Amino acid sequence: MILFTALAPLLLVLILLIGLRLNTAVAMVLAMVSSATLAFFYWQMPLLQLAAATLEGLIIALTVLWIMAGALLLLAYQRQTGQLEIIRQTFARLSPDPRLQLLWVGWFGVAFLEGIAGFGTPAAILAPLLVTLGFPPVAAVMLTLIADSAPVSFGALGTPLLIGIAQGAQLPDADLLAVGNQLVLIDLFASPVLPVLMLVMYCRLFQPSLPMAPALSHALVAGFAYSISAWGWLQLAGTEFPSMLAALSGFAVSYLFQRYRPLPYKADEAGNDNDIQLSAAQIRTALAPYLAVIGLLLVSRLTWLPFKTALQSYQWSFPDLLGSTISIEVSPLYLPGTLFILTVFAFLPSRNKPVALLAACWRDCWPKLMGAALTLLFALPLVRLFVHSDVNTAGLPAMPAYLATLAGTALAEYWLGFSAFLGALGAFIAGSATFSNLLFADMQLHLARQAGLDPALVLALQMLGANAGNMICLLNLVAAASVAGLQGQERSLLKLTFGPMLIYLLLGSLIAWVVYG
Repeated sequence: MILFTALAPLLLVLILLIGLRLNTAVAMVLAMVSSATLAFFYWQMPLLQLAAATLEGLIIALTVLWIMAGALLLLAYQRQTGQLEIIRQTFARLSPDPRLQLLWVGWFGVAFLEGIAGFGTPAAILAPLLVTLGFPPVAAVMLTLIADSAPVSFGALGTPLLIGIAQGAQLPDADLLAVGNQLVLIDLFASPVLPVLMLVMYCRLFQPSLPMAPALSHALVAGFAYSISAWGWLQLAGTEFPSMLAALSGFAVSYLFQRYRPLPYKADEAGNDNDIQLSAAQIRTALAPYLAVIGLLLVSRLTWLPFKTALQSYQWSFPDLLGSTISIEVSPLYLPGTLFILTVFAFLPSRNKPVALLAACWRDCWPKLMGAALTLLFALPLVRLFVHSDVNTAGLPAMPAYLATLAGTALAEYWLGFSAFLGALGAFIAGSATFSNLLFADMQLHLARQAGLDPALVLALQMLGANAGNMICLLNLVAAASVAGLQGQERSLLKLTFGPMLIYLLLGSLIAWVVYG
């Protein structure tokens, strides 16, 4: 029963969503109530700890909803002002071919925004943009979720490594660099499969009339252009910038490859048009809010500028929630959602009837935000209950540690083949790759030493697994689905992204085993 209780938060979500096909919000409510009941009776968590973990989850859920609110408001502003159509036309002129658009916007665009901000920002901005370009909403969300995996290694200016692994395993800088180097060497051959999978799934599932074979070379070039660039930038610029810089240099290589080896395409194959004449001023005006957001994200996250420290210094602190040992701090000015909203308010005065426009934008995004809130306000407390289950009267470790220890004991001899899967499980549970690394890095380090494996290699696989788990973590699924207008379809999206996640995990583990093990 103890084992079942530890597995309950995972099993119940999968059974209720996939097996019974319940609505996501209903599934989260049932999973939360059931897991809390089991934790109280069998894990013997005190009611105070249960309540504090739930409250922490609610606070985190509100920060996620704030980010979504900003992204949705910016999207609504662009739609209400007609600038979204201008952006669509602009990208169509760069290339009307959706196969190239999914590589340039879906692969390199996601990598660039992940490198700057992370934490769900790429899907929140780029999934709606792909929809505007003519991609079906389900395809747009699927593509951005698959793409938002390999770049996570050095996403948000290196946060998964510099905070997740560094604090989780208490490693010095030299060892962190060794982990980063080991990871990019594995990803050198593993991550190029991702744009290929994106292309194959899009053409097979959503555009079967669109020839896939001629574009495979372009997908491979895009994949290797990114992975080789990430390795090079890690050596030149350190651990904070590989994702962002590799996205730029990789896009340049991919664009030049298209220029010198054009991909044949007939515009009517996917229904794109290119008839509207646009001036340079129109294009600049339409792109200005997104460029402003990118600029704000960049300057607010560069450590050598004063803005990051200033924005993070204003905090809402919640120490020792309800008298427990659980504490949480929120820096509202540093959240991406705040920057999205500030951008909208900065551009509103340039429009006629700004108050009416703002009201129309809010009416546009409110239903999507509420749809996501019903899920997140139960999903995040479920996650935090799972993580904070270490406080109990049964003398048990936290549920994730209990499961990981059982797995490590049974599979120590083969741990190189399973360590990435633990990282993916952590991302699915905790909602982000950084949290997965914080959760399991120390345990991975202990298991590596116990099994006589290279610690840097095992921690690199932990990171790769956490990146892969980003494709299926519920927080990302709910957020991306909501901004694309797909509330309640998280189950369908999970089915689409589970396969690519598994392929990426297996390939990364195989490369580590054969080449570096």
